[in-house]
Amino acid sequence: MERFFRNPQTIRQRRQGPLGAYIDGFAQLLSDQGYTRECARRRLRLVAEFSHWLWCRHLTVRDLTVASVERFLRSRALRQPVGPGSASCLKAFLELLYRNGVMAAPIGTVRKTPVAKILGEFRLYLQQERALAPGTIANYVSDTEKFLAHRFRRGPINMSKVTVAQVVESVRHLALPIGRKRAKVMTSALRTFLRYARYQDLIRADLAACVPCVADWSGASIPKGLPIVDVKRALACCDRRSAIGRRDHAILLLLARLGLRAGEVCSLQLQDVDWEVGSFTVRGKGNYSAELPLPKDVGRAIAAYLKNGRQRSLNRSLFLKTCAPVAKLNSGTIGLIVNKALARAGINTCHKGAHQFRHALATRMLRQGASLAEIGEILRHRHPQTTSIYAKVDIASLRMLALPWPGGVR
Repeated sequence: MERFFRNPQTIRQRRQGPLGAYIDGFAQLLSDQGYTRECARRRLRLVAEFSHWLWCRHLTVRDLTVASVERFLRSRALRQPVGPGSASCLKAFLELLYRNGVMAAPIGTVRKTPVAKILGEFRLYLQQERALAPGTIANYVSDTEKFLAHRFRRGPINMSKVTVAQVVESVRHLALPIGRKRAKVMTSALRTFLRYARYQDLIRADLAACVPCVADWSGASIPKGLPIVDVKRALACCDRRSAIGRRDHAILLLLARLGLRAGEVCSLQLQDVDWEVGSFTVRGKGNYSAELPLPKDVGRAIAAYLKNGRQRSLNRSLFLKTCAPVAKLNSGTIGLIVNKALARAGINTCHKGAHQFRHALATRMLRQGASLAEIGEILRHRHPQTTSIYAKVDIASLRMLALPWPGGVR
């Protein structure tokens, strides 16, 4: 508490009431998560008000319920505007009480909807029965939520009334605004959910078999990477005088120089970098790990970020968000960093994701004389046919293999 309040009387007041004994632990949590002094003070003030509200009604920690939290927020709204983070603040405080064993069961500030209930059970099934990776589970749950929202809107969920035609219509609707690769993930998620629904006896028919397939033949597309000039422009546009700029510059260098995937950048830990040897460990798809050399420019960029950019945190992830609560980055954030870098550099491309840096690295290596086997080793491909797609971009070599057109050139 002394980190955020200077007046001893104010600190004593914050520690009063049935929740006062636990507010110092919440202050420590806010400090660990990187909240600014003013933001943390607002959150601690809210918890102190809630504690005083409980004391006036002769309630204790054991009497905490969802209804009591909602009543407090409603009564507070009559006196002053309630900020959008009030409910989430109290939820975080109650979760802290649950983790410390003060409360017997976790309490949320919002009642579980039917959709949230079935998604929670589906997530548990994917974790325990299927043992899928966290990223895959997140995608499957998100796509299933969109399907349920489209099919049932805000009404009750009754899977037994879902028909084959409705499943096909939902797939067409959900696949329309996304690309082929993402649509394939969506249909896989939907098949998995429908098999789960049948396993739980929510449906009787095998609706998973009627989910349409996405027409996306292997090797049909050509890898699209940034030209080396655009890669240099995107790197040069990072403002390395700021903490965000130093972080983004280090991330873009990892994408451009070593061809890391967005998820691999997110999974990097502080202990993965071996500064003495000059290497680092990358965790790829399917828990596959590999040790890569750390180029000097990449090492200098990471060191600059760690010294003058990364917030102090107990989180061991190498790259962290800059706003509180401090947490590791996700693939979506990496994509946003790439998009902003391309926009600053004035680069307009059809594909704006992080993967185009990976394609650019492979294309550049191929044109400099590297073999497909060497490219596959750098990109950590486990199958040679995965690397073979880059043979399409070597136009000069392909011209030597082309047969003469019958009748000659016109």
